[in-house]
Amino acid sequence: MPRINSAVHPSRRYARRLILYVEGPQDRAILRAWAYRLLPSMSRELFGASVILGGRRPARAAEHFHSAGGLEAGLAGLCVLDRDDGNQPPPGSGVPGLEFFTWGRRHIESYLLVPAAIQRTLIAADGDQRIRRAIDAALPGSVDEAAYGQIDAKRLFGPNGELPRIVGQPISVQRVARATRIDELHPDVHRLFDRMREGLGVAGPRA
Repeated sequence: MPRINSAVHPSRRYARRLILYVEGPQDRAILRAWAYRLLPSMSRELFGASVILGGRRPARAAEHFHSAGGLEAGLAGLCVLDRDDGNQPPPGSGVPGLEFFTWGRRHIESYLLVPAAIQRTLIAADGDQRIRRAIDAALPGSVDEAAYGQIDAKRLFGPNGELPRIVGQPISVQRVARATRIDELHPDVHRLFDRMREGLGVAGPRA
């Protein structure tokens, strides 16, 4: 069982301290990459104090948040979960101050299926229309949200996945996340970062 780091780093720039709970290191890396565009000023504190649960374990987030002092200690908690197969209903924490955010698509990696962003990360492929057509052909149409909701993006991006195979090189999901522009990010991603701002007690438009 992975060990949870209980350290919480205070920040004087925000009304509250937010503990972010994620399933694994790759989830945190993707969120951190998006934060460079959406919330650059909070990235260091937020992700330095984030907690890796080691899988879809909402009960562990509730236990940790309670042990950290929770709402009475001036904390807010936000636990980000994959939807996975969709058979599990969105959890309720039962712990004041701790909220859950479950992706509408199957995995967080599903939000990296942005052909232009993928192409920007590839060696000697930026601007290569053959590569772009191959990526487009491997993915559902841009308006087919139902298909994107079911696709197994973890497998697509994996070492033996279809996307690395058709482009002829490995694909780093962290680099794809960093290469995705604000106007290319799915509304679910913007909604999550809005929730982060709420948890921190800060207002303002999307960066």
